[in-house]
Amino acid sequence: MTTHTPLLLAVEDLTVSFDGFKAIEGLNFYVDTGELRVVIGPNGAGKTTLLDLICGKTKPTEGSIKFRDTELTRLREHQIVWKGVGRKFQTPSVYEGLTVYENLEVSYPEGKTVFGALLFKNTPKVDRKIRETAEAIFLTDMLERPASELSHGQKQWLEIGMLLIQDPELLLLDEPVAGMSVRERELTADLLNRITEGRSVIVIEHDMNFVKQIARKVTVMHQGKVLAEGDMETVQSDPRVIEVYLGH
Repeated sequence: MTTHTPLLLAVEDLTVSFDGFKAIEGLNFYVDTGELRVVIGPNGAGKTTLLDLICGKTKPTEGSIKFRDTELTRLREHQIVWKGVGRKFQTPSVYEGLTVYENLEVSYPEGKTVFGALLFKNTPKVDRKIRETAEAIFLTDMLERPASELSHGQKQWLEIGMLLIQDPELLLLDEPVAGMSVRERELTADLLNRITEGRSVIVIEHDMNFVKQIARKVTVMHQGKVLAEGDMETVQSDPRVIEVYLGH
């Protein structure tokens, strides 16, 4: 008997209209537990809007977004975070004036509520988690440095670390390697391949070389719909995908 990995995310019949323009139209999109999914597509395909809908930043006009068995469309953004969905936007938003260590410390989940923040103590457990996370994101040597001194790529890593320390089950990353050096991109591919143990990651990306390093399954979006889905080879040789990309 084959055991199927349970679905973590089920997006069904999702539509969102902005002033009559359908940015997403009748979209169905499914992600398994422990899956790394890359979403590609030309500009205006609806990729970022999809992440906005999953994390609650935008509300759909119709359709359903189920995370495990919870309907996310009824929840507010912070409630979706508490459920285990972490989101990284295109530009890194780290606290420049704080050290790398402090950035990770303030992101630790127990400091998240007002009550939690009042009672929050940096225990050995917290310290260990901070140091483990710093190691995972290649910033062990930078822990005592202010975040303002990091390179653009290192800030991207720090922001991923600030999400990882919250142990989300689903991580949404919008163009995580934008502005990175070649070496930083290679390290980020390694990082993403590692962090899918025990969690799922959805990555929006334009850099096809990077996509090839991480993609197990690729979803191609076009005009708010799923155009094609499969492994990189299947998707790249799909005539509709070729037409959409060459047509732009």
